[in-house]
Amino acid sequence: MDFGVVLQTNPPASRTVHLAKLAEQFGFSHVWTFDSHLLWEEPYVIHSQILAETRRVIVGPFVTNPATRDWTVTASVFATLNEMYGNRTICGIGRGDSAVRVTNGKPTTMAELRESIHVIRELANSRAVEFNGATLQFPWSIGSRLDVWVAAYGPMALKLAGEVGDGFILQLADLDIAAWMIRTVRNAAEAAGRDSDEIAFCVAAPMYIGDDREHMREQCRWFGGMVGNHVADLVARYGEHGQVPEALTEYIRGREGYDYNSHGRASNDHVDFVPDEIVERFCLLGPPEEHIEKLQRLAELGVDQFAGYLQHDNKEETLRVYGEQVIPALREHLVAKR
Repeated sequence: MDFGVVLQTNPPASRTVHLAKLAEQFGFSHVWTFDSHLLWEEPYVIHSQILAETRRVIVGPFVTNPATRDWTVTASVFATLNEMYGNRTICGIGRGDSAVRVTNGKPTTMAELRESIHVIRELANSRAVEFNGATLQFPWSIGSRLDVWVAAYGPMALKLAGEVGDGFILQLADLDIAAWMIRTVRNAAEAAGRDSDEIAFCVAAPMYIGDDREHMREQCRWFGGMVGNHVADLVARYGEHGQVPEALTEYIRGREGYDYNSHGRASNDHVDFVPDEIVERFCLLGPPEEHIEKLQRLAELGVDQFAGYLQHDNKEETLRVYGEQVIPALREHLVAKR
C-alpha cells in the first residue's frame, strides 16, 4: 500500500511545504492539497515549491474540479510542472464542492466532468485533443505523463470513475461503504471492457495518532460534515433509502446547513450533527496498532493508497509515527539473505 498526505494550503505557504518535506522523509509517496481558491492559498503555486524542495513525492490536488478552472489551463499547469520536475504530478478531480459553492455556483454535470477528464488527460500527456471545434496540443510538451483519479460517492459518479478514471478516490474509511463503492467501480470498469485491476483505489480520511479519544474525535468531526455535503446531494437525488447504502446516508438527518467559512477545519462549528460513531467509522484514530489493523483490512478490500488528512493539532507526531511504525507494517517485508 502507498501512503499520501492531504494538506490545506493555509498561510504561511512555507508551513505546507515543510509538512510536505516531512511526509517525504517519513516515507509517504504522495502529497495532495485541497483546491479551493477562496478558502485557501492557490495550490499549484505551492505545488511548484513542494516539487522543488523534494525528490520523490508525487504532488496533486485533492481535488480540483472542471468549473473553476479552464480545462486547458489546468492541463498546461500539469504539463509545465512535469517538464520542470520530471513527471511527478497527479490530478484528483470531482464535480466540485467548496470551490464552486463559495462562489454560489454548483457542481458540474457528469457529462462535463467526463469531458474535462478527457481534455486534461490528453493535453497533459502530450497528446492532441478535440476541444471546442479545434484540435489542440501543447507544442512545447514532450513526454509528459499524468494520471487522473476521480473522486466519487454516488452511483453515476462511481460508474464514471470505473469507465474513465485512472484511479478512484473515496473520501472516507468506513470498511463496509468502501467495499460497496470499490465493488461498484470495478463492476462499471468491467462492463466498459476495462481491466479493473488497472484502476488505482485510494481511500482518504483523517489520520490522528493519539490516546485521548474524545479529543481526537473533536479534532476530526469536521470530516463527517464535509462528507455530509456530498451525502446531502445524494439524498436529494436518490432519497434516503435509494441506491446508496444507508450506512452513508442515515447520519445526516440532523444536518442543518453548513458554513463553508470553516470548511475542512477542526474548529468547524456546524458539525454537531455528526455522531461519534461516524467519526470513528470514517477516520483512523488511536494508537498505531489501530491504524495498522484498519489499513490492513482496507488493503484486503483492494485499496492501493491511503491518503491521510492532516487537519488537526498533532501533525508532526502523526507523520513521525506513520513513518516509523504504520507505513513499515503495511509494506512488503524483504530480507537481505535467505
